[in-house]
Order: sequence, then structure tokens, then C-alpha cells
Amino acid sequence: MLHERLMSYQKALLLAGDLSKEVAKWRRGHGYLVDQLKRAMSSIILNLAEGNARRSQKERRRFFEIARASASEVSACIDLMHVFALSSPEAIASYKSRLAEVSRMIWGMMR
Repeated sequence: MLHERLMSYQKALLLAGDLSKEVAKWRRGHGYLVDQLKRAMSSIILNLAEGNARRSQKERRRFFEIARASASEVSACIDLMHVFALSSPEAIASYKSRLAEVSRMIWGMMR
């Protein structure tokens, strides 16, 4: 499939896997945040795939905009991970950096 060639898709998929492993280590009581993080991360990946399959630039951009908005939601979830001390500062910084890279790639695809 064409979307599998997108570097933004590949990087988002790897980040989703790493975040999934991270949240599996959390203590109980944060299931709501795990669910929200996984939904938002899934939204990035799914909208990249769907947008890349669209023919018109307008349609493509709409799905890429949704993916980018979902990246902002993931960023907020990572901020909460920091505030709630659920992950190390180094892990938080790495996730934020990787997510920012994906977001920049999506922005580039929207132009």
C-alpha cells in the first residue's frame, strides 16, 4: 500500500509501538489516559493512510490536518505523562522530539 512508504507513517507507527510498551508499565489508575493516548496515536496513523489514498489535494489535506491535530493531542497526553510522573524525563523528551518530527512531516505534506 502507498501509505506504508510514507516516512511520517513509518515513524508514527514506531512511536505508537514504543508508547504502547511504555504505558504497559504504568501503575493502575491511569487507564483513561492510556485509552486516550492510544486513540490519538491511532488517529494519526489511520488519517495518514486514508489521506494518502485520496486523489484530490483538498481531501488529502483534510485528512492530514486531522492527523496533525491528533499529534497535538498525543503531545498533550505526553505532557500529562510528565506531570503525573509516569515516565522518566528522558523518555518524555524522546517521545516529544519524535512526535514533533512526525508533526513537521505531516505539515510538509499539507503544503
